Amino acid sequence: MKVLFMGTPEFAVASLSAVHEAGFDIVGVISQPDKPKKRKMNLLPTPVKEYAVEHGLEVYQPESLKNEAILPYLEKTAPDVIAVVAYGKLLPEYILNFPKFGCINIHASLLPAYRGAAPIHHALINGESVTGVTSMVMDRSMDTGGTLLKKEVEIKESDDFNSLYPLLAEEGGKLLVETLKALGDGQIKEVPQNDDEATYAPMIERGIAKIDWGMDAKDIVNLVRGICAWPVAHSFLGEVRFRVHKAEVSEKSGLPGEVLDLSGGITVAAGRGAVKILQLQFDNKRKMTADEYLAGNKLEAGMIIGGESVI
Repeated sequence: MKVLFMGTPEFAVASLSAVHEAGFDIVGVISQPDKPKKRKMNLLPTPVKEYAVEHGLEVYQPESLKNEAILPYLEKTAPDVIAVVAYGKLLPEYILNFPKFGCINIHASLLPAYRGAAPIHHALINGESVTGVTSMVMDRSMDTGGTLLKKEVEIKESDDFNSLYPLLAEEGGKLLVETLKALGDGQIKEVPQNDDEATYAPMIERGIAKIDWGMDAKDIVNLVRGICAWPVAHSFLGEVRFRVHKAEVSEKSGLPGEVLDLSGGITVAAGRGAVKILQLQFDNKRKMTADEYLAGNKLEAGMIIGGESVI
């Protein structure tokens, strides 16, 4: 089976690696164009491109997919299937219809749950205990095509985005290989999604990051877990912003934003329960544990955390 792979971020590398190591004939790799680094403005290759170049795979980085822009490339490579993992753009119909086995996508949720750009973030933010990966046949809409295979993955209470992301990436790679083999053997059937059961995971916006201490403590901790990579949950001590990288629920209670306890972390009252901050980072400072911060800074029980951004 001739496979054309389309993907861009680190999440997609696990799938490309799995397909490559399984011995499939990868006729090409399409990734988004290189982007400039901040400040220095040097072009930074995508993680998928880096893997492809390192392993001698041909890379193509079109600026656009519109107006049959890559049709000549499809005709040249003649793939039997196009494997798509976090490419970053909806595919036009001429691409979807080109290969014999269609365009197969790996999505980081158990579809039809969490359709959209940020399924891992939202599963954590919503406090889910189970998520997974799904292989599906792509159509013209986002994540609405018929499903092929699914793999459930437990979300542990200790999990956050930084731990769940690579786990789902790895499971997605395994599922993609299993799906491609089943397609080649004719041993798989497409199952239509039930749109009535669909939930959505829109792109994460920076504005979600400010902690509302009037929320339930569990919801605050889940927010911290879900956006610990970006944009990172934050609050204010006076007019100074700090980011919360790790936290857990405490059974203590008090006025929302009130510092309750400074042993083993910084415990802050929420609307219901309290949040124990375990790891934090002030602007222009390194990440540190709460105990490291307290060893060199004055903070007292009864103080109020929160306030408006001055940025």
